[in-house]
Amino acid sequence: MEIKKAVILAGGLGTRLSEETSLRPKPLVEIGGQPILWHIMKTYYHEGIREFIICLGYKGYMIKEYFSNYFLHTSDVTIDHCQNTIEFHNKRAESWRVTLVDTGDDTMTGGRIKRIRPFVGGEHFCMTYGDGVADIDVAKLVDAHHRNGREATITVVTPPGRFGAIDFDGDRVVGFREKPASESGWINGGFFVLAPSVFDRIEGDTTIWEREPLESLASDGQLVAHRHTGFWHPMDTLRDKRYLEDLWTKGQAPWRIWS
Repeated sequence: MEIKKAVILAGGLGTRLSEETSLRPKPLVEIGGQPILWHIMKTYYHEGIREFIICLGYKGYMIKEYFSNYFLHTSDVTIDHCQNTIEFHNKRAESWRVTLVDTGDDTMTGGRIKRIRPFVGGEHFCMTYGDGVADIDVAKLVDAHHRNGREATITVVTPPGRFGAIDFDGDRVVGFREKPASESGWINGGFFVLAPSVFDRIEGDTTIWEREPLESLASDGQLVAHRHTGFWHPMDTLRDKRYLEDLWTKGQAPWRIWS
């Protein structure tokens, strides 16, 4: 069974990144001159997924404007004001099909997923959040979902250490090191593959995906974990944004799996 569509949640306020999100929705905050949303879509596109359903909320009109002008931004153009024409040259836009759905400013994550049901139909689909990047092997994730035959597959990761550790010899400091990620255990990494039956587990706009729906899937034995041990990093704070920007600038962005 081929997975053709990816749903991306892009409607939250992003309050912990208010230095950026006071001006734009979090998925449009840039890394290397491109929105983090673009980076996420490139990850899926690299694995052959070209249909995207974006769940909009806070400042969603800006995401609509971004995609409506995407062809213009990714091409060289000649604009003839006398003839009122635009001629495009060296077109570099990806062959994406993007559906942008207003899912409400205050709708919870589960409610946003419920609202895009008509655009998914009866197919299995990928789903993720619009604020994190990873060198995730989407093909391997999808294959695991099909092999397990459950309603939902969740990618689990070990979060990056926020604080460094200090090594002692008695009371004497002998060194510093990064906090091992594994000390924090496994968490929701945000890359899912879902059966259309999950929509029936979401009551409405106030439903939080990470609570009742996921908990019911787990209790019914319909949720399987796919462990990702590679790179994964959210963009929750300005510090995260600067870290990801630095990796990209140095040409060391592990999530850039596309050529």
